[in-house]
Amino acid sequence: MSKATHIPTGDTPQKPSPFGGKGASKWKIALFILGVLIFAYMIYALGIETIWQNIKDTGWWFAPIIGIWLVVYFINACAWNAIIRNKETPQDTFPSFLKIFKVTISGYSINYITPVVALGGEPYRILEIQGELGSRKATSAVLSYSMMHILSHFVFWMCSIILILFWLRPPWGLAVGCIAAFFVFVFFLYFIFKGYRKGLVAKTFRIVGKIPIVKNKVKKFNEEKFHSFQEIDKNIVNLYTNRKPTFFLALFLEVLARTVSCFEIFFIAKAINIDISLIDAIVVYAGSTLFSNIMFFSPMQLGTREGGLALTLNIMGLSAGLGIYMGLVMRIRELFWIGVGLLLMHIKLPSQQRKPESIKTLAHMKLSDVTETTAVDTNSLMT
Repeated sequence: MSKATHIPTGDTPQKPSPFGGKGASKWKIALFILGVLIFAYMIYALGIETIWQNIKDTGWWFAPIIGIWLVVYFINACAWNAIIRNKETPQDTFPSFLKIFKVTISGYSINYITPVVALGGEPYRILEIQGELGSRKATSAVLSYSMMHILSHFVFWMCSIILILFWLRPPWGLAVGCIAAFFVFVFFLYFIFKGYRKGLVAKTFRIVGKIPIVKNKVKKFNEEKFHSFQEIDKNIVNLYTNRKPTFFLALFLEVLARTVSCFEIFFIAKAINIDISLIDAIVVYAGSTLFSNIMFFSPMQLGTREGGLALTLNIMGLSAGLGIYMGLVMRIRELFWIGVGLLLMHIKLPSQQRKPESIKTLAHMKLSDVTETTAVDTNSLMT
């Protein structure tokens, strides 16, 4: 009997993940039930009549308003796909792009309804792709993308501040505030890039381990998972240090996604015959998202988005009431994609997409191994 040929997977042996197998299914079911409950509450909070009235007022413009976010999610998926597919390890198994696209939509639908910092979709993403990548690489891929998503927000806001200063020419008080915000964002960018250069996970747990209340538990957990944290950080650092073209491609795609999402503001304004330019839409979107992200603890940014929209529109000389209408339309759009995302959680796609073995990998295999493997495959077909 011939020995089976071992082709390395590029990942070090690791203990089974606590989220694997049946555990993963339970977590997905729990996330789905939680999502449905919050989704139902949001519909109740907005009111069926309010939702229907806004749909009638917006009319057929709802098609491009909802449709533009399919484009945004597609660009997001392209960015994450670029991060996941490491050409340095062609022997690895990767999720198919269709699965990445599905998980992207579902992950953001969970983020919408998360009460704190909108990061509830990250554990779900890890659960979905760890079957192909392993738990450590899946965690690295999700954390790298999340950091990239945050980085793109800061880059977008910095570009928008420059646009506001030169396009709107705001009063000096607001201009000073914009300039101050710009340098605050530079400060945050420094720490994000530092995380990409030196790792983030191990250092974060070391810092948390110094908090007196949780010191002992975190220290023990850190000791148990030390090697896992090191490998996760190694993969995060590798993206920036050894895969710079991929890093900047993903960053460009994420900033592009932020820009494309500004068309939503443009379409909503057109629906009620308000003539604004695309640059105006970018300014409104940047101002509203900045305000709503400052109030990060609100699920679905309830109340904060309308305030940001009203404030930004008022500065532009438009009615603050328009911000309330825009906010309601955007919430209905979110409800639609939350529903789609929750449904996609239960659609199973091909779990793996194995890349063909490279010539270099095959070159290291003995001819006898290849012959024996082929013979076994032929015999199995004949039986």
